[in-house]
Amino acid sequence: MAESSPTAIRYRFDTVPADGKAIEVAPGIKWLRMPLPLALDHINLYLLANGDGWLVVDCGMKGRVTRELWQQVFDNELDGKPINGVLATHMHPDHVGQAGWLVGHWQVPFYMTFGEYFSARTYSAPPQEIPEEWQQDNFAARTGMPAELVHRMRKGTAGFASIVEPLPRSFRRLHDGQILALGDQRWQVIVGRGHSPEHACLYNPALNVLLSGDQVLPQITSNVSITGTEPEANPLQEWMDSLRRLLELPADALVLPAHKAPFTGLHLRLRELLAHHEQQLSAVEEALAQPKTAYELLPVLFGRELHNEQLMMAMGECLAHLQLLLARGAILRERDAAGIDTYRAAPAATMTAALQHE
Repeated sequence: MAESSPTAIRYRFDTVPADGKAIEVAPGIKWLRMPLPLALDHINLYLLANGDGWLVVDCGMKGRVTRELWQQVFDNELDGKPINGVLATHMHPDHVGQAGWLVGHWQVPFYMTFGEYFSARTYSAPPQEIPEEWQQDNFAARTGMPAELVHRMRKGTAGFASIVEPLPRSFRRLHDGQILALGDQRWQVIVGRGHSPEHACLYNPALNVLLSGDQVLPQITSNVSITGTEPEANPLQEWMDSLRRLLELPADALVLPAHKAPFTGLHLRLRELLAHHEQQLSAVEEALAQPKTAYELLPVLFGRELHNEQLMMAMGECLAHLQLLLARGAILRERDAAGIDTYRAAPAATMTAALQHE
């Protein structure tokens, strides 16, 4: 009999862990929370039973508060066992920020995918002085943003190192399809893309549990952005492909996300996310009946006033939608004499030719 998907997302726990405390969510799995100084004010972290100790999954952001809460966990939540490994699902600061300190404190291995580890190392390295004539850095200016916002966007990840402890000098590489043996439990590594270069999810078939990191979140959508580092990337296509791949997992898996609460209803949530972005793509395409810059398209996707980092993330996500539409042949891009990109809907004949080519 075919497995039916639930008709609603259901949250499995009535409470969330208090600061410095843990809740057991499945045999050998503990759920922790650490605060974040952001609008999204927390991150979920997990402890996985690993033989005679625990493997930490994700680390929290660098800072005194996070470190003190980790010390409370060490003192009260480990059942007398040590930490014997640290794993970061991906390179964003709330996930990898305390990794170096945790690894150094316990003198244990550090697990990460190749792309995530070296991305984090790159972003946390001191900036290089590159001669102006070598840069050809018109990425932000091409969006049509006002000059003061262009300057802010060009700064990019300049503050990354201030919220991330120095990373371990070595790591143990995770790769897609790998089976990670933790004591008597087996976890399959599933690499997703789009939100970050090589995001590691972990699935335990025996427990039917998916540690989804930021790849699948309830209630909110993960940011999928183009940045100046790789301005012609197509991360939204990669992310949607990754979501479709997760549909191969059981519909009733318990999902342990990096934000909000553990839930069931994986297939329903995956389809909601895919449908949401298809709707956003359609809205952008419809808006481009008249030519517009990326900056002029922000109200189409977000419909609210954006400030500071919100604006930078929104622009990256807008560009990701535009790049996918370009790849589909649904829109065209033209650059004017000032170097600003304008987008418009493609004629029907052009779209038909592009679809036939695919």
